[in-house]
Amino acid sequence: MQHLGILAHSMEGAALCLRAFCQEGFRELGPDDHPDVTLDLIALARSMPAWDAGDHDPIRVTLAGSVRRLAAAGAGFFVCPDNTAHMALERPGADLPLPGLHIAQVVAEQAVRDGRARVGVLGTRYTMDGPLYPRELAARGIAAEVPDAADRETVHRIIFEELVNGVFTDGSRREYARVIARLADRGCDAVALVCTEIPLLVTPGASPLPTLDSTRLLARAAFEVAAGRRPLPTWRGGPADASPAGEANRA
Repeated sequence: MQHLGILAHSMEGAALCLRAFCQEGFRELGPDDHPDVTLDLIALARSMPAWDAGDHDPIRVTLAGSVRRLAAAGAGFFVCPDNTAHMALERPGADLPLPGLHIAQVVAEQAVRDGRARVGVLGTRYTMDGPLYPRELAARGIAAEVPDAADRETVHRIIFEELVNGVFTDGSRREYARVIARLADRGCDAVALVCTEIPLLVTPGASPLPTLDSTRLLARAAFEVAAGRRPLPTWRGGPADASPAGEANRA
């Protein structure tokens, strides 16, 4: 089996990905069994000034340092359970030392399998305003919708004031449910939870729409690679091929 490296950027989402990956092993390989996994986390605080400035290049440098450490630990491939971080990983630069799965492609492929036509996107302001999900969904014939400006600010604020710090409140859960209900009113048939902490707040039972849980979908795809049920990925950072054919070539 392949050794997984988890390129962590925010703590709660990375911890959920680690737990979900190991649980896949428990279900399919037997009690207490899972492929080898190493997690590397450089504190999010070191990158926040660059995120706020919209300067993704130094963030890519930081993330590449984590990938080097994962490679040195013996990992054969990586996943990054942080959707926003993929905006930095997609910046031009030297190839990363390991190949990785692209989280937005994993989520978009599940939306195809589920037969979705219009997907709401909930994440950080950077992700909701960014190109990742509109690009990946559109390449597969699926429309992407984001909340209106006020709701995007509410979602973003809760992520950084609460979720990344391990704070999950009923009030915030109700706010997210309200935002998701408004996306349903606009014709969405699912909502992609594309901040990896959101699934800790919004469970399927609490959502007015079916959910695409980016954290657990990524963990499942990582397990399939590690267990030899899916080929190793080939993406090593830089611009990603958004076409379904490009995904098929990687798979």
